[in-house]
Amino acid sequence: MSLIECDNITKRYGSTLALDGVTLSLEAGAPIALIGPNGAGKTTLFSLLCGFLRASSGDVKIMGYSASDSRLHGRLAALPQDANLDPRFTVGHQLTMLARLQGMSSGVAHKEVLRVLDKVGLPEVIVKKPEALSHGMRKRVMLAQALMGSPELILLDEPTAGLDPPNVKVMRSLIAEAANNATFIISSHNLDELERVCKSVVHLEQGKLKGVVDIAQSRSSGYYTVVMAEMPVAANIIIASLKSLPSVNNVTFNEPNRFVIEYDAAQAGLDLTIMQCLSDKGWPYRQLVNGRTLEDQLYFGSE
Repeated sequence: MSLIECDNITKRYGSTLALDGVTLSLEAGAPIALIGPNGAGKTTLFSLLCGFLRASSGDVKIMGYSASDSRLHGRLAALPQDANLDPRFTVGHQLTMLARLQGMSSGVAHKEVLRVLDKVGLPEVIVKKPEALSHGMRKRVMLAQALMGSPELILLDEPTAGLDPPNVKVMRSLIAEAANNATFIISSHNLDELERVCKSVVHLEQGKLKGVVDIAQSRSSGYYTVVMAEMPVAANIIIASLKSLPSVNNVTFNEPNRFVIEYDAAQAGLDLTIMQCLSDKGWPYRQLVNGRTLEDQLYFGSE
């Protein structure tokens, strides 16, 4: 049985078609990314999965049940991007109340709040009000809320939005650890971050499913990606030099400073040849990646 089954679902808001015939099957396991431009239908899909909305047509099943089925209570959790805490009450009071709404007794709820706050490294904030916490700490508290009751499926909407790099790293580590016991679906515009955390990508555009991509394919042999530190000469000059290297079949330039090199996968040592070429020309590069970035794979297609 699949974790999620969407069968030809559509969702209309008046004359606006937010989701258009989406058929999708997802298995439990490693984190899954949900991407697409604004208006692609990501929030609508999350709302359907949570049972907050009903599809205009089609069928949604979560762990074999309709999305609004009470048997999913406690097995699915969601963290909306704009989720926040009431400034009038302590973190502990609010999380305890949410645990009680899941059906936990007072004693069990208190223990669960202590457990999830410890999971996110913030046991001390149980007695504090939200206004005393930094933005990063509030994000981690909201993640703790999503972990309460040990749900099997957790939907996160932009979990690292507005965080500085150190807090992004902390959030990434927390999700990776929690992913040992739950399946995460993470919606974000930060493709670099998703590439670090997730194993597959659900790509929506204008309400349609563009595809489900295995991120590992973007690191498959046959491609190198060169990210230049600066552009000392015109892109076509760099392309010509890279194309002249043995076994290179094609080179594509993607703004602002990224070159995707397609080569015969049987060729060994091309990475050293590329680096030597750039060094001989005096062209500074920042990174040489084995494969293509997720952005190149999704938005530039096969070269």
